[in-house]
Amino acid sequence: MVVGTRASIEQAGYDGPVARIRATGFARVERGAMPKAPVPAARTALADAGIGVNDVAVVKTHNPFAVNDIWLALELGVDAHDVNPFGCSLVYGHPQAATGARGVVELMHALVRRGGGIGLFTGCAAGDTGAALVLEVT
Repeated sequence: MVVGTRASIEQAGYDGPVARIRATGFARVERGAMPKAPVPAARTALADAGIGVNDVAVVKTHNPFAVNDIWLALELGVDAHDVNPFGCSLVYGHPQAATGARGVVELMHALVRRGGGIGLFTGCAAGDTGAALVLEVT
């Protein structure tokens, strides 16, 4: 994964999908309530991007348990069947960095297949922490 300005990416000759990071969000919840943590992180990222969940075309997650995705869908009001169009990270194992990067790339590819749009990526860590990323493919 390459993160940089559009000019630096073009200069490097990169030939894959490109997305613009619109916002990030981080949150902590009560200890042991990790499945809940991505929700406030997602809400922060969406608010910082100036959009609502209805503006999101694709939701992708990196969570160690299915209950995280169910909670996210219920709390954000999205259909759980629309989350993770290429499957969830449960099938890849749990190395946080590599699996998270793969999930972001899958989100980008899902947006490219739709002709562009806004995507939301969320995940949790360390028993009480959540993170979210809002990106846009044009």
